[in-house]
Amino acid sequence: MNELLGGEKLPKMDALKKQRRELADRKKALYAEYRQAQRDMREAVAVKANIDHLLGLTDGRTDKEQTR
Repeated sequence: MNELLGGEKLPKMDALKKQRRELADRKKALYAEYRQAQRDMREAVAVKANIDHLLGLTDGRTDKEQTR
C-alpha cells in the first residue's frame, strides 16, 4: 500500500467523504446535462424526419439500420 501512495500518509476520512460528495454532485449535474442533450438530439432527429417526410424524401417507412 505504501508503494501506491508514494510514501505519503492516507488521507483523512473527512477529506475523502467531502471529495466523494463533490464528485457525486458533479456527476449528478453532468448527467442532467447529458439527459438534456439526449432529449435535444431526439427532438432534432424527429424534426429532420418530419421535414424529410414533408419534402417527400422518404416514403414514411424508415429502416433502423439507416438511421444509425
